[in-house]
Parts: sequence; C-alpha cells; structure tokens
Amino acid sequence: MFQSFAATTTPTTGAARLQALRAELQARNLAGFLVPRADAHQGETVADCDQRLAWLTGFTGSAGHCAVLADAAAVFVDGRYTLQVRKQVDIEAFTPIDWPATTVAAWLADHLEAGRLAYDPWLHTPREMRAIRKALPAEVALVECDNLIDQIWADRPAPPADPIIIHDISLAGETHQDKRARLADDLQQRGASAAVLSLPASIAWLLNIRGSDVPNTPVPRVFAILHSDHSVDLFNAADRLTDELRAHLGEGVRVHSLDALEDHVAALTGKVAIDMASIPVKVANLLDGCDVLDHEPCALPKARKTEAEIAGARAAHLRDGAAMANFLCWLDAHGPSGTLTEIDIVTQLEGFRRATNQLRDISFETISGAGPNGAIVHYRVTDDSNRTLAPGELMLVDSGGQYPDGTTDVTRTVAVGPVDEAAARAFTLVLKGMIAISTLRWPEGLGGAHIDALARAPLWSAGMDYMHGTGHGVGAYLGVHEGPINLSRRSSVPFEPGMILSNEPGYYREGAFGIRIENLIVVEPPRVPDGGDLPMLSFETLTLAPIDRRLIRPHLLTTSELDWLNAYHARVAAEVGPLVPEEVRTWLERACAPLSAD
Repeated sequence: MFQSFAATTTPTTGAARLQALRAELQARNLAGFLVPRADAHQGETVADCDQRLAWLTGFTGSAGHCAVLADAAAVFVDGRYTLQVRKQVDIEAFTPIDWPATTVAAWLADHLEAGRLAYDPWLHTPREMRAIRKALPAEVALVECDNLIDQIWADRPAPPADPIIIHDISLAGETHQDKRARLADDLQQRGASAAVLSLPASIAWLLNIRGSDVPNTPVPRVFAILHSDHSVDLFNAADRLTDELRAHLGEGVRVHSLDALEDHVAALTGKVAIDMASIPVKVANLLDGCDVLDHEPCALPKARKTEAEIAGARAAHLRDGAAMANFLCWLDAHGPSGTLTEIDIVTQLEGFRRATNQLRDISFETISGAGPNGAIVHYRVTDDSNRTLAPGELMLVDSGGQYPDGTTDVTRTVAVGPVDEAAARAFTLVLKGMIAISTLRWPEGLGGAHIDALARAPLWSAGMDYMHGTGHGVGAYLGVHEGPINLSRRSSVPFEPGMILSNEPGYYREGAFGIRIENLIVVEPPRVPDGGDLPMLSFETLTLAPIDRRLIRPHLLTTSELDWLNAYHARVAAEVGPLVPEEVRTWLERACAPLSAD
C-alpha cells in the first residue's frame, strides 16, 4: 500500500512535546519558535523527516503553521482543516487559529512584546519573514537558529535520497536542452545572470527528471542554479549520478553535493532571479551583494503543457477512469451491506489502480469520508478514526494516481442507499456549479478570480458555500497541486491554453455529510464560437467517471445542464466501457444512462 493508516501522533502526545520544546527555548534564552509545515523546498508534500508540525502538534494537514511562546501556542490552519485540527490537536495545549482571518504575524504581534523569536532559516521564505518582522514591535528580535524540533525529536527519520530517474522525451514533449535555452534566454532579456531554483517540481520539469524523495509527488529533493549561458548547477544529486543519468544531463549540467550549494550561490554576481515565496531565507541571505529579481522562471512554462503532456494526461485519465469504474461498481455492490470501513474503501481503490500496472504512486492520500467524516474537507483516515459506512449515508472519495504519462485527481460523492432530499438538493446545486465551469467560454486574460463565483452561484442562491478554492493547477507526472494558477477568488493569474486544473465545488454540513464533485480540465486553444465574433477559451474535461445519478434532482437542472451531463456520461460509457469487465460494463451503462427533467 502506498497509503498508511497508522496514527503517528495523537492529541495526548502534544503537551509533553510542547513542554520539551519550551525547555529548549528556556535553555537558549528564546521567547518563541516558529514551526511551519514545510521543508527547505516549501513543498506541499514533505518527507517523514520534515513532518515537524505533525510530530509536535498532531496536525497532519498539508498546510499549517505553529507558533510557540513561553505561555501560549497556536496552530494556524485554513478553512479546509477547521474540523480536522480540533480532532487531531490537544486544544488545551495548542489553540487552533483560523487563517488567513488571523495571520501568524498578527497573532505574534498580539502575544509577544519583547524577546528573541527564533526560526529555522531553511524552512521560511523572505516574503514570510518580512511580514512577520513588519508586524512585530522593535523590541522583538528575529533570530536564526538550528531547528529546535530536531533537537528533541529522538527518533526522527533519516532524510531520503532515492534514485533520480529520467522522464522520457516522448512524455515531456521538449528536451531539457531546449527548456534550458528558452528560460536562460528569458533571463538574459530580464538582465539576470542566473536564477536560483529551490522548487523540486520546477527542477524536475526543467531537466526532465523525476524521483521519489517525498510521498505522492515524483520529485527528487534538489536545488539548482540556471545560468544565462544555458548551463545548470544541480545540487543534492552527486551521490545519485548513474551513467545513464549523466548521459541524459550532458555537459551543460554540472552535478554537486548539497554541501556545495551555499558556496555556489554566494559566488553569484549581478542580477539574480529567485522566487521570494519559496526560496529559503538561508539561501536568499547569500545574495546580499546581488540585485535580486523576484521571478520563478519555470512556473508558467511548466503550467503550459506540451501536446505530448496533454496526450499523456488523456491516456492517464482513461486508464484511471477504468479503475474508477471498477471501484464505483464494487462500492455500489458492497456499500449497502453496512460492513465496509473507510480503510476498506481506500485499500480497494488503490488495488484497482495498481491493477493497471502503470501506477507509480497515489497523487495524494485518499480522502475517504463516510457520513459526517465527509464534512472534514481534507480528512485522512487512520486506524483510530476508521469509520464503518452505514446505509443511508453519503460516501465522499477524493483520490488520484501518479502514472508516467500523467497525474489524476477525481472526487465522487456516492449515495449508499436512500438519502434525504436535503443532501440530494445540495448535491445537485454543487453539480450545477461544476457544470458552469465545465461549459464556460471566456476571453483571454482572465484567471480564477474572474470565474470562481460561477461555481458558487447556485449554492449562494440557496444560502450555502464552501470554504476552499474551486480548483488548483495540476502537474504532468508532478505535483497534484501546481502553481501559479488556481481557480479561486484570490488568484488572478490568467488561464492559458494547455493549463490543467481541477474543477471541484463542494458543500459540507458538519456532523452530517460532505459533498464534492471533481473533474480535471484542460484549457483549450481559443476559437470563435459558431455565430460569434471573438475567439474564446474553453475547457476540455479529462476525468472520465460517472456522477451518481441517484443524488441528482433533474428538475433543478436547466436543459443545457442536462444536455452536458448526458453527453458527459455517454462519453464515459463509450470510452471507459471497452476497458472494464463485462459485469462492470453493464453497471457502467446503468450509471451513465441519460436523465430527463420529467
């Protein structure tokens, strides 16, 4: 199994670990210490050795922060984790704080008047620390130090150093030599001599390499410097350099140990590009004599998928669609028995994906929320929380796979036996929002902030909403969450042809159920609609999995919404049907049968 169900921490461990950390603060004459959910690369997925926030507090979400002072400690989470944090954390020791309503900087300003506030410069960015410095009184000094959690974490796992593998040109669609030349030429036009890269996904994309140093995201933990002469210095790879990898990288890529990074960065001169939102303070401080340009050169080119990457995404989603059909058929047959647990469901789904013989990893830990657990937006089932699915409940399953040709992410909410009308009505409103995004045509230059409201409007009309973004960018056999695009009210980065993102509105009723419907979509090139005047962008839907008809109230859908749904289901049946066993094909035909408003 790629997914583990062991509960590595419990609320009962937090108080003792907090006490040990405060003893370390006292010994060093420190007023506080910051504990982010981050590694030196600011990745969403981190290796076990970097799970410091989870080890200290018990909170296992993919985003969060903890601030520890002598007499107060707080855990900051966004709306996805409001319910989860209270289940996982000892709230007598750590106060849960709703972020961004209250930022870490604002909380610190209210709780710390003077003293030395320490942080690990490898785990924080210049942008983050500037905001904290600005909020704090002058009597508070920010102090860089080694990581205090590492001093008290007795059995901390060793850092990973798994093999680096080559990502074939047939899947990438562009050689790394051409990528390096294109990006280096752009640096020259900006007047920069180099760019320091700290995001492993950017480096993996640039050099057409992949790895397995962190769970669920196929990247090696490496740093790199891209020079304006097209060459690259690659760090933390020297002991993983095989003859095959050496031949792939060629003479234009020099490979070093991680120890060499600081000297190479310090030797840079002139204008140097870095991403202030992801570069570690430790690395940024080495550029004091340089003219710093806040720019991540790989972000947008990586988001614009090549034709080969789009073709790979289609193939991966078709394969994944067959696994989903097998799974949903199985769940339909066994769910009403009242014997299936959330772990049973995760295990079975991973098994169907493994049966494709192409699965390299899951793209994130499967969210398997039965009944009220579905209302925990990023719920992760453990042996302790494992719940049995009962007849009459909703089952929310959000999952994905990492295949060599693409990354998938799909959510389906399934009825297990009869459900009440309130849940069915909410489901249909969520579906209306998802269809609104799927069918949208819009002019170039608009981003997520311009269209996010379309997904929410049906819910808003009923006095409902959801506390997460409507969608996120997705990589090509890279991170399932990929910047710089997002489908949310806070993102204005324009959508461009070839960008892949999710479309996942939802609705959550605490203590009762969660609803989310998610497809991945890719931006199509602009074209003039029939009878129109202006070229418009549109989406192609990649995900191929039936949407539960039993939860849809057709009278709430417009004719055009029903037409889209029936056409989508016809496509799912036609494309996925030939790939599944006969009994599953029969089930799929029923699941994809047309709906009418009658």
